[in-house]
Amino acid sequence: MKQEYEGIRLENQLCFPLYACAKEIVRRYRKPLEELNLTYTQYIVMMVLWEFGGMTEGELGKKVCLDSGTLAPLLKRLEKQGFVERIRPDTNERKLMIELTEKGGALKEKALAVPAAMRGCVPLSEEEINLLRELLNKALLNMKIKE
Repeated sequence: MKQEYEGIRLENQLCFPLYACAKEIVRRYRKPLEELNLTYTQYIVMMVLWEFGGMTEGELGKKVCLDSGTLAPLLKRLEKQGFVERIRPDTNERKLMIELTEKGGALKEKALAVPAAMRGCVPLSEEEINLLRELLNKALLNMKIKE
């Protein structure tokens, strides 16, 4: 292949292995998350709420890197399942507060089994996984700063 085409070879892309690995990892989450009746995206939203408690939809969207168009229907489904409440405060009806319900808070205990079920899913050493996480978090932070 000519040198000028090297930049568009699949094997020379960073985005493709990131995309393919993320897709595979999310696929592997399906089975442990079935026990919680959650999708992967719902699970990351619930993890943020378990860690930080209630917050606005906008704050939640920033933490999980989802826009309102993706987050709103996901939150409606979580509310329908009884895991969260969407509340419009009297003081500002434009803001939507997201709060865990008792059922949603209790789900946290069942979720403790998920990391154990996922252990070993990525065939790298603990040191390599920590380095990869650190590099990805650094790249993500730097991309958000440049927006």
